[in-house]
Amino acid sequence: LGVRWMPKRSSLTPPDNILQVDIISTMKLSLASIALLAASASAFTTSPAGHVSTRLAVAPGETKASEKVVQAFADKPEEDPEFDALVKSNFPGAINNRDLATRVVELLEEKGFDPSNTLLATSLCADELARVLEDEFVSIYGNNFNLGGLSGFPFAGNTGWGAMSAHVPDNGFCLTIHGPHVGITKEGQIGKVERSGIALVDTCCGSAVAASNYLKGITDGSANINPRIQQFTDFQQGAVQELILPFGKRLARADERMRELPYALYDSQEVMVTDIVNSGKASIKQGLAVLGGIQINTAPDQLDYFHPLRFDYYDADGNLVENMLPYLR
Repeated sequence: LGVRWMPKRSSLTPPDNILQVDIISTMKLSLASIALLAASASAFTTSPAGHVSTRLAVAPGETKASEKVVQAFADKPEEDPEFDALVKSNFPGAINNRDLATRVVELLEEKGFDPSNTLLATSLCADELARVLEDEFVSIYGNNFNLGGLSGFPFAGNTGWGAMSAHVPDNGFCLTIHGPHVGITKEGQIGKVERSGIALVDTCCGSAVAASNYLKGITDGSANINPRIQQFTDFQQGAVQELILPFGKRLARADERMRELPYALYDSQEVMVTDIVNSGKASIKQGLAVLGGIQINTAPDQLDYFHPLRFDYYDADGNLVENMLPYLR
């Protein structure tokens, strides 16, 4: 038989192919370890000054609020110049929601507000049309804490504000938006609006118009005063009717009652909002911006509008630092 002689290998010496595998495996393991360490280090990178985040920077970077504005309005209709002039002739100082969001976000980004460190809080009417403005800002900053009720009054009160303050991100900010709303049709009728899926041109704001009619009945001497105005089954509307009582003469003398109504409501609400903010502004962690004004709801194929009447910035100690309203006009 032909027997081929092979040199005997020591039992302590591994075969060459095993050595090659071990060397390659060790190199791969070292490279993987370096990559893992690099990834771990990048996850804990600090945010730029003024933009403190309580989350790990695992993503390459969060979308800026100004970029989210573009996304939020990507599917919205373009401004109609003829309708734009109609709205502004009735509500001088009003701007469409796209321009409002763009200007507000630019101003707040300079102060450190971004989607990761900002809580949105709104005091707007319960009407679904009031959700348009709210949803646009939610798409920019994230979740909303609802402080409002009928006609936009801040019925959550001091208790609601205190709860909201506790939900602001650590070292973060709060943007509060408040105000009543009013409708305007394509033909320029104020206090009415076209609604999606409804053929009838409907009242807007229903709560405000009901309160106005109640007040008109009192000033005309034809109303039956309801001694159960604060019954729990409709206490918000009862409160709206009481809170608008001081504006009876003002509305009676107005050239256009429905146009003046939201401004009377705003002045009434501003007393409550100012009291609530002054009581709790120091509980906001880094800074507070308060945007107040009139929502102007329009037909589904038009941009909504907003007449800004207040835009204040408070620091972490609750001091009023800047009136930013001129930058919105």
